[in-house]
Parts: sequence; structure tokens; C-alpha cells
Amino acid sequence: MTELQTGQVPSDNVWKRIELDLARVRTPEEATAEPLAQKWGRALRAWRSAALAVGLVAIATIGVNVYLLGEARRSESQLAQVDRARSTLAAQNAQLTAQLQAQPAIQYVAVLEDDRSVASMVVTFDPRNSTLTLKRLSTFQEGPEKSLQLWALAPSGGPRSLGVLGADAVVKLTAAESQVRAVPALAVSLEPKGGVPGERGPTGPVLFKGALVQTP
Repeated sequence: MTELQTGQVPSDNVWKRIELDLARVRTPEEATAEPLAQKWGRALRAWRSAALAVGLVAIATIGVNVYLLGEARRSESQLAQVDRARSTLAAQNAQLTAQLQAQPAIQYVAVLEDDRSVASMVVTFDPRNSTLTLKRLSTFQEGPEKSLQLWALAPSGGPRSLGVLGADAVVKLTAAESQVRAVPALAVSLEPKGGVPGERGPTGPVLFKGALVQTP
């Protein structure tokens, strides 16, 4: 009887439902292949993320190392500058100390005048260096056979020789402070070449004399 029935063509909606049903049906290989692809994709993405993180860490580490190296070099440079400044300061202090020590500590001064009250010689005494310094102010020349001799005119015991002067404009003599302490005046006499013994006192004329004053 079915053979006698008239054939019917399926509608378009039927064909679409069939296509959809076929699309939902997958073979076992297809069913397993898709999850593997997804796993590989996830693994690849994870590897890329890890590689990117490692790269960022490496870049950060390099940056930190470069920064620390720069800071270390700057610190070394600053320390070197500090050391140089300290060395320079120490050298300047040493030089200043040497200059101060070399400067005479004048504590006694005398201006010796001739018989016309004209200043002819300035005498200073530095007790730190035990030095008498005599500077000629006049043009007096004692001659080749004569010498000028310096005397301390002590209040008791008579004159005491402090030394024989050379012909230079500035003469330095060695003396102890005890030789000039409490001495009221100094004098210069004209003596034979080389001077005379100190205990005898001046034998020639006294050319210059003046009070010895202790400075403050």
C-alpha cells in the first residue's frame, strides 16, 4: 500500500535539522583530537607567559645590577674625593704648622741709636728659636780690621757679650732667653777683628745703644 502512496519531498526545515544532528555527531578520533589541541594551545600560551615573565625578571635583574654598579662606582668616586680632600687638608695643615713654627716669636725688641739719637740698628729676640736678629739701619762700616760686638748691659755684674756681628745687613746670633731676660739695655761696641772675650767687657767705643723691651 505504501507503494501506492504518493511520494513527498522533505521540507527545508527537515534538512536543516538533519545537518545539525550530523554536526553534533563526532567520531572518537575527533572527540579526542579537539581536547588535545586545546591542551597544546593552553600549554603554548603558558610557556609564552612563563618565557615573558623570565625575560622581564632578567631585564629587571640586569637593570638593578647596572644601577647598583653605578652607585658603587659613584660611592668609590666620592670616597676617593673625600680621601683627596683629607690629604689636601692634612698637607695644608702641615704646611701652615711649619710656616707658623718658622715665623719668629718675637718677645724682645731694642732700637739702638748712635750718639746723635739716630736709629742705627734694630734687635729682636725669638726665644722659641733662641735667635737674636740684628738689622742695620745706618750705612756705618766697621772696616776690614774691626768688628762690631753686641753686649747685654745687665744691671749687675757688668756687660756680657752676646756675640760678634758680621758685615751683612741682617745678622743672626744664637742666645738663650736667660741671657736677655731682665736686661734693661743692649749696646754695640767697635772692637778688634773677631771681637774680645766676653768677660772683659767692651774695649772699644760704644757706637749704638738702646733699651731692650719685652713685647706683650
